[in-house]
Amino acid sequence: MCSAAAVGATPQYGPELQGFSFPYPVEKYSFTSQSEALAMGYIDVKPQGKANGRTVVMMHGKNFCGVTWQDSIEVLSHQGYRVIAPDQIGFCTSTKPTHYQYSFQQLALNTHQLLNSLHLDKITLVGHSTGGMLATRYALMYPQQVEQLVLVNPIGLEDWKAKGVPWRSVDDWYQRELKTSAESIKKYEQKTYYAGQWKPEYDRWVNMLAGLNNGPGKKVVAWNSALLYDMIFTQPVWYEFKDLTMPTTLMIGTADTTAIGSDIAPPEVKARIGHYNALGKQVAKMIPHSTLIEFAGMGHAPQMEDPVRFNQALVDALSQH
Repeated sequence: MCSAAAVGATPQYGPELQGFSFPYPVEKYSFTSQSEALAMGYIDVKPQGKANGRTVVMMHGKNFCGVTWQDSIEVLSHQGYRVIAPDQIGFCTSTKPTHYQYSFQQLALNTHQLLNSLHLDKITLVGHSTGGMLATRYALMYPQQVEQLVLVNPIGLEDWKAKGVPWRSVDDWYQRELKTSAESIKKYEQKTYYAGQWKPEYDRWVNMLAGLNNGPGKKVVAWNSALLYDMIFTQPVWYEFKDLTMPTTLMIGTADTTAIGSDIAPPEVKARIGHYNALGKQVAKMIPHSTLIEFAGMGHAPQMEDPVRFNQALVDALSQH
């Protein structure tokens, strides 16, 4: 748990993370969608040293941003990859519209248009958490573009709604999100992302999220978060894993227990959801050309929990293609 002093020192960032310190320049892709003028922030890191001709696009999770891939971006760029890490609309450095019909298809289209603007017709796609659901949807929509797919502790390895988790209205999600604090973020992340452990370097990501939720745009940030949770809960990809055609690597921290709505699920429902040690194996059998890499005892964010081990496994997986 954060100390009272730490909570009191929560930064205040703008609604597009203005004020947060980034290790790379943040580019902006401006476009119109659903009659709204929008801008997607993204990081575009060129290969360090000899380029290998490949581009890796990294999709962030619900409580993450493109920049939270920083350790992986560094390693991959030094391996000769160009790395692009966008922030989806509603997240981080991107626009928070007051009215937007969120769907994984819409976010995939937005990202596809961004990549088209960068003249990229072939990519390797890496998605973590909610970004894993989005990467799956993207790969289903644009199979000719995605040469290789990597899913890192993706959520959506089960359909929570079908397993009995109760639906929660956008209004209820909004009230929940308005209560977000540095203390609540750290408590959740310690339990779920890092299997009960904590390292000082994780505090930066707590402050990033808390500062966004504590800043002048906190209401529109919370509103978009509520709309996005509704998207995640009501738009499963589980039924279509069987339709993926490209080589796919599942990278799973087996101690992960993430399950949307588990906080309001009846005890008997909660007991049967979020078991990544089993879900990874089940979904690996559903995906036609899949490889499963397990990180025993690690949580929801292995790329942040043990960057050295994770990134070596990622580089090895990418080199198999």
